[in-house]
Amino acid sequence: MIVGMVTTTTAGLDNEWADDHIIWYCPSIGVADWSAENNKQDRVTIVGMDAATLTYDTLRFGEFEDFPETSEPVWILGKEYNALTEKDEILSDVTSRLWFTYRKNFQPIGGTGPTSDTGWGCMLRCGQMILGEALMCRHLGRDWRWARDQKQREEYISILNAFIDKKDSYYSIHQIAQMGVGEGKPIGQWYGPNTVAQVLKKLAVFDTWSRLVVHVAMDNTVIIEEIKRLCMPWLDLAGEAEGEGEVNGCLEGACALAEETALWKPLVLLIPLRLGLSDINEAYIETLKQCFMLPQSLGVIGGKPNSAHYFIGYVGEELIYLDPHTTQPAVEPCEDGQVPDETYHCQHPPCRMHICELDPSIAAGFFCKTEDDFDDWCMRIRRLSCKKGGLPMFELVDSQPVHMVSVDTLNLTPDFSDSDRLERFFDSEDEEFEILSLREA
Repeated sequence: MIVGMVTTTTAGLDNEWADDHIIWYCPSIGVADWSAENNKQDRVTIVGMDAATLTYDTLRFGEFEDFPETSEPVWILGKEYNALTEKDEILSDVTSRLWFTYRKNFQPIGGTGPTSDTGWGCMLRCGQMILGEALMCRHLGRDWRWARDQKQREEYISILNAFIDKKDSYYSIHQIAQMGVGEGKPIGQWYGPNTVAQVLKKLAVFDTWSRLVVHVAMDNTVIIEEIKRLCMPWLDLAGEAEGEGEVNGCLEGACALAEETALWKPLVLLIPLRLGLSDINEAYIETLKQCFMLPQSLGVIGGKPNSAHYFIGYVGEELIYLDPHTTQPAVEPCEDGQVPDETYHCQHPPCRMHICELDPSIAAGFFCKTEDDFDDWCMRIRRLSCKKGGLPMFELVDSQPVHMVSVDTLNLTPDFSDSDRLERFFDSEDEEFEILSLREA
């Protein structure tokens, strides 16, 4: 029987689509939420089960589709595989990625808020996945593989604890939701790719263990000079010392800072993009594919109307992604510090969707552990921009273009005290994205 009907805003993207949901009750399974958006792709979320709650995407297949038998290469976050001969290796790689999904029965957010993020937290979970991949590369390396029941490394446990659904975890759903309030997103409201990128940037400042620089490149522009100043803060002190002719003052301070922070603070580069109006512009498709081939790739967060996904690669014309739309019970660490981790790894073939179904609002991510990694990334991006057959998704420049407003002009610095004002200045919703022209430059 029908017990209610609600109208909601589409989950996961800054763009807003209205979507009517009908709430059903079935004695055997509890309450179900049936979306009437499309007869062929209606979504059901069962929220009254003791076991993990499954979405209609999961239920409709019965079992997950395996990889296609194709000679076309499979690309997963910078790694190339053969689907005919390396299927086990592909699944091992996918399973080793951190898989963050809806959870239920965790501590109330803010003390009195929701105890589950089902129905609103999909983009927040995608943000956790792309940052989780960065932490894995930072502490374990891209080639690390997960296996069931293996002894957990200390670094791996620390990474998981950073995402446990508790208020004191660095990147928990609690921290992301509450930090999002400063971005104009009330707790329980859906995020878009840009908003979650800005929130992760703020939260990373408090992660003294990983010491990451999370940089969100706005206006479709990556400024090399700006990133190097952030990742090598001692350069500013050294420049001051040289300009003032000091030998033992600022210069010694710069050397001490360089020693303390190493020569390069690992970079997580997030680039919010708009690749079309209501649909992705086909001129960007080949360039988007190329991003998954870069060794620095962290993947893409985005989705399609009604759902956000974490895209980790492609095969042929299909994107490969991890889907957060499965509700699982919140996890409690064991008394010995170990974390029951099987539900944090997707142990079935990943989902796929045609690339043309992708919503044009996305954020691409890249990780550069060293300065050499960043220089290599810049070289590869410049090569891509010279290739024919696709439009560049963003611009890579050496220094700040004159048309862009400088942070210094605002007398703002990206630190604790000014982070709120800085992010509010640079925050832009989807309607403010510039649609890049198809005309030849």
